Amino acid sequence: MTEAWKKYKKSKQNAKKVILLAKGKKQKEFASDLNDPDQQNEIFRVAQQMVTERQAITGSNCLKGVSGKVIVHCVPIKSGPQNK
Repeated sequence: MTEAWKKYKKSKQNAKKVILLAKGKKQKEFASDLNDPDQQNEIFRVAQQMVTERQAITGSNCLKGVSGKVIVHCVPIKSGPQNK
């Protein structure tokens, strides 16, 4: 390995650590807001925003939790008239 490659790998590893720490800090901040009654509406706003973003990307509004279970069920999209 060249010296430049080693520097690249080390800086990439450091960047991942910084991002991981920032995400953890934001998650703890969000979790502490769950106990505040004034911030409880924020949770619903964020959840609705997530549904909207995923619907724009995938075309359906399914949300799965960390465990993999569906939180918001998908509504099937009908493509045309039903043939009987």
